[in-house]
Amino acid sequence: MSTQEYIDSGILELYVYGCLNTSEIEEVNKMAQQFAIIREEIMVIEKSLLLLSSSVAPRLSGKNYEVIKQHIFDSQPKATPIQPAEKAQIKLSQYLGWAAALLFLAGTIYFYQEGLTKASTIAKISVEKVKLNKEYTALQSKNQVNEDVLTIVRDVQNTVVPLAGQEASPTAVAKVYWNQETHTVYVDGAGLPEPPEGMVYQVWALKLNPLTPLSIGLLDNYKKNENLIFPLHNVIEAEAFGITLEPAGGSASPTLEQLFTLGKV
Repeated sequence: MSTQEYIDSGILELYVYGCLNTSEIEEVNKMAQQFAIIREEIMVIEKSLLLLSSSVAPRLSGKNYEVIKQHIFDSQPKATPIQPAEKAQIKLSQYLGWAAALLFLAGTIYFYQEGLTKASTIAKISVEKVKLNKEYTALQSKNQVNEDVLTIVRDVQNTVVPLAGQEASPTAVAKVYWNQETHTVYVDGAGLPEPPEGMVYQVWALKLNPLTPLSIGLLDNYKKNENLIFPLHNVIEAEAFGITLEPAGGSASPTLEQLFTLGKV
């Protein structure tokens, strides 16, 4: 917290009013020793409090002032005694003055605390609003992805090619949606086991006679892809599709020992 933020927090007012506990008082003392601006702010608050007290404290008449002065310093033993009625009036005015000052001080502290409570509530609402906005944006994005997947699956122009598991992974399955007009392939990799660290799935478009493999892309960011649908582009010719497990970055030719799925068009 910067010194200005510390001043704006209101803790210095509570320090001057005597409303802090021991540890908080020690903290303010340390801050005042370290920063001149804190010491100056405390002096300003103290002066303001003195002015407030003097503005509401009772004002004595000259006669009563001299009598009280004589009584305190005993400079004139035969000073005129204060009459009971005057004593009562002085005491009453003193009580009223200090009661007003204390009431004003209590009101200031109350409204200050109320302000802190409202500020805290507003801050919590703001944080919750930001959180909800993020969740709403994420949900919108997820819904859009789901709609895109449904569009791919339902597109009658897509040629659907099931890929069955091979010796390297008999239980693995995948599915290819190939739009031959846009030359786009969508690979559904949900049936593939998660690739080990440092490995990646590579997709091949195959010509069968003679067997000619052509890499059409990698299934990158497998762990981060929630629906495991991967778009690949510029697929013009293919008689079959295969997926192999390759080192990160892919290979120039397929590692047949790591052929996970294969399917004819």
